[in-house]
Amino acid sequence: MTGSEELAGRFEEHRGHLKAVAYRMLGSLAEADDAVQEAWLRLSRSGTDDIGNLGGWLTTVTGRICLDLLRSRAARREEPMGDAFVPDPVLRPLAQVVDPAEEVLQADSVGLALLVVLENLAPDERLAFVLHDMFAVPFDDIAPIVERSPAATRQLASRARRRVRGATPSADPDLGRQRRVLDAFLAASRGGDFEALLELLHPDVVLRADSGTLMRGAAASKVVQGAKAVAEQALMFARFAQASQLVLVNGSVGVVNAPEGRVQSVMGVTIADGRITGMYILADPERLERLEAPGPAM
Repeated sequence: MTGSEELAGRFEEHRGHLKAVAYRMLGSLAEADDAVQEAWLRLSRSGTDDIGNLGGWLTTVTGRICLDLLRSRAARREEPMGDAFVPDPVLRPLAQVVDPAEEVLQADSVGLALLVVLENLAPDERLAFVLHDMFAVPFDDIAPIVERSPAATRQLASRARRRVRGATPSADPDLGRQRRVLDAFLAASRGGDFEALLELLHPDVVLRADSGTLMRGAAASKVVQGAKAVAEQALMFARFAQASQLVLVNGSVGVVNAPEGRVQSVMGVTIADGRITGMYILADPERLERLEAPGPAM
């Protein structure tokens, strides 16, 4: 085995972890892949002679790459992405043996609700929170990336932590209860049962529908609040429920609409006390083209 092949093999051992870091930093699967590839390019140029802890080095390098991407994203954005933005979902069937290469990405899955909250953090706050709170990277290692002292970096993470705790909705972790609620929701949508939908929706439910920037009319991106308004939306798009199936969306039960295997929309939800409190729908055709429909639920 050549030196380059050995280096590539050592990098592959860390790829799943690095993609998990990048996905939580960026909320985009495509950008996460790009960040991991850039980390590999930097490693291949520098070699490992001066690297004592390869995993730690790769994690901090990936974090720095993601921070640059977030800062660039914020600088070129004329307007905030808005409350309707929904990050890329991670999909898999309800019952599946996970590919070992994806195990780290799936383990301790981060829900869409949390990713939405992370989108509202400043880039430096997001980096400090993700690396420290999610991946236990010491503040001494994070500080040089954000060009702050360890104490100031700790304050970044603390500020982010307070915002995350204050904005992330509580959710029932039991997949069986989640599935029963969503089965009932789809049945009510397909049957046009408005009263049944109201029973399944929390009075203050919030629906975020991200259709990208090109969709217009009823299908345009929007934020809808309140059970009555959300139930009306469910009935308006009831035809899509006919081709919907339950899948795991970021580790929780969700819904994918994929007629003939082509993903047209993905919905993640938060459920508490038997009612849906949050709905996160991605219907952006450009981003959905990169997603593969999971197999049928078992």
